[in-house]
Amino acid sequence: MTTRAIDRFTSPRRRKDRHARGQGTLLPPTLPVWRTRSEQFDALVRRIVAEMAERFPEIHEIEFAVEDIPPSDPAPWETHDVCLARAFSRDGARGLRDRIVIYRHAVGLRCRREEMSEFLRLLLAERISHILAITPEDLIF
Repeated sequence: MTTRAIDRFTSPRRRKDRHARGQGTLLPPTLPVWRTRSEQFDALVRRIVAEMAERFPEIHEIEFAVEDIPPSDPAPWETHDVCLARAFSRDGARGLRDRIVIYRHAVGLRCRREEMSEFLRLLLAERISHILAITPEDLIF
């Protein structure tokens, strides 16, 4: 191979479209805008849980998960309403810890973006209070 051919494969080049415009990134990946909506939602849930865990360290024992949509077959004890989040109690026989699952699309359809933080705070407080046997108001305030 000639030197020119090797350089073609090793050096980073900007690709150009048919109009000779470069196709570079508009935003660097270090900016928060670079993250997807689901990544932003996950980060918001993590932040709220961390704030609550500062006051109640028992929250660290709970596993949290985010799913896109709720399953189509609710448990027998649940209503057939829209499920925003589920709390699962510890199952010692199977070695599972307490878990809370939040459904991103269901929550996103119920509130606007600017209300999302407060809505998630109330939702998480309600589900955590079922597991820890405390009132939701203790977690929020």
